[in-house]
Amino acid sequence: MRRLSIALAVSVSALSLAACGDGGSDDTAAKKGNDITVGLLLPDRDTARFEKFDYPLIKQEVASLTENKGTVRYANAEASVTRQSEQFQKMIDDKVDVILVDALNSKTIATDVQKAKDAGIPVIAYDRLAEGPIDAYVSHDNELVGQVQGRAIVGELGDKAQKSKVVMMNGDPADPNTARFKDGALSELQGQVDIVEQYDTKEWKPAIAKEHMKEAIQAVGLNNIAAVYSANDGMAGAVIEAMQEAGATKMPPVTGQDANLDAVQRIVSGEQYMTVYKSFLLEATNAAKIAVAKVQGRSIEFAALTQGTVDSPTQKNIPAMLVPVVALTKDNIKETVITDGVYTVKDICTAKYKADCAAIGLD
Repeated sequence: MRRLSIALAVSVSALSLAACGDGGSDDTAAKKGNDITVGLLLPDRDTARFEKFDYPLIKQEVASLTENKGTVRYANAEASVTRQSEQFQKMIDDKVDVILVDALNSKTIATDVQKAKDAGIPVIAYDRLAEGPIDAYVSHDNELVGQVQGRAIVGELGDKAQKSKVVMMNGDPADPNTARFKDGALSELQGQVDIVEQYDTKEWKPAIAKEHMKEAIQAVGLNNIAAVYSANDGMAGAVIEAMQEAGATKMPPVTGQDANLDAVQRIVSGEQYMTVYKSFLLEATNAAKIAVAKVQGRSIEFAALTQGTVDSPTQKNIPAMLVPVVALTKDNIKETVITDGVYTVKDICTAKYKADCAAIGLD
């Protein structure tokens, strides 16, 4: 499956092709050269990928695209909507050239997006679709993420699926991606399994997910839970902890998302069934390319990348680049996160996991 890495390389390089479409430019943007400032607003530190991958990759790509003259001004909201709004306003006050924002709350961020628009600063929604007059959206196919997770559960349960009791641990309802993950998962699970409990998890907090899972165990019975749909890896870890503390010695299939290192290790050990691997390289690199192109007055609708448009509650036909996703299980760790340089075997196969790694040929 080295084709994954090859596909990523092809997709990333494709953005250097000549611009096409009607993204257009204005006179101010057209005068911008390489000396530009990209504002980057990320939502939290609990999700490991943001600090470890997204920020460094975007910073590196902006530098590469601007002959090391462009810079990234970075701020992390640390799961505070108020703090993110303050950071957004600071970016506007500092007159950055473009803002990439992964919104904690898609609705409340709209006011800040409008302020940036009024100040002549383009805004690109990153990873989550923000409301307000954004210029582009770069993310993954989030409904497909849920479909991949739901399909994994049904496939693993096999002939027992129809009679199986499944708990759904959804993400933060304020996150627009949550509904898309859920819709995708339900499209695979409904009619195939018995969904006995569903929970929304404020701010994606693992501690809240753990409490929800304790409630589910009490309501359904530990041994009656055949699988758990967990929307991301942080919550998956909390779900597994709750079941272990309740006395589980063998885990039912538990899904996740983000391919966090601890999740990959749980997959190796058999505690977590799967995670959704979303190429941080492709998402972050494309976001940087689109941001720089927008500031420099070139079209952002590159034929090789723009797979269509998306609609938000406040805006129609937003130019969108949606990155494909991969179901990661113990069978394809080498072909995904290791081949793509996200982790090394040494990263994954620490002393605690050496025997489990050897058992699946990961050594």
